[in-house]
Amino acid sequence: MSYAPLDPSATVVLFADLQAGIIERATTNDLTRLRRAISALVKLAKLFDIPAIVTTAPSGGGAPRVIPEIAAALGELPHYMRTTTDAFLHAATRDAIAKTGRKTLVIAGVATEIIVQHSALCAAAHGLHAQVVIDACGGLSAHTEDAALRRLSQAGVVTTSVASIAGQLAGDFAQPKGGQAVGILYEMASG
Repeated sequence: MSYAPLDPSATVVLFADLQAGIIERATTNDLTRLRRAISALVKLAKLFDIPAIVTTAPSGGGAPRVIPEIAAALGELPHYMRTTTDAFLHAATRDAIAKTGRKTLVIAGVATEIIVQHSALCAAAHGLHAQVVIDACGGLSAHTEDAALRRLSQAGVVTTSVASIAGQLAGDFAQPKGGQAVGILYEMASG
């Protein structure tokens, strides 16, 4: 096995279906903890200049309302609304990811069994190094999320956490960005 920490210049984050009407359906991750983890991941993306792609699904009529934690750190980003269960089957979302030129795709979203799983499997099939941030995801049930995570692992997709990502990006926490990354992690854990 080979290992290299995340390279921020080679990484892009996909925030999938983190919107009103969908995020509340997550049963495998407490909503408050889920939102804290997403907020921390957003702040890490900003700190390390990692581009973020936001994809949404139609829900309940009107424009999807993405959770405010994303815009709070990154400003208003374009939302790529799709009707597919896989971000790579939606041309605009797939093109936005490809346009970054980055080879590592970090995914956070709801539901783990649907948009997260299918997007990660497709990313891996397209030659990207896919990583699913489990504490920034929510599943519909423990059984179905466990099945999805096992399938992802068998396909070579890395399951990770915000803490692991922060640690990899921080590198040396005596350095300014490293110290800030650890601070974001402490903020998440103490909230």
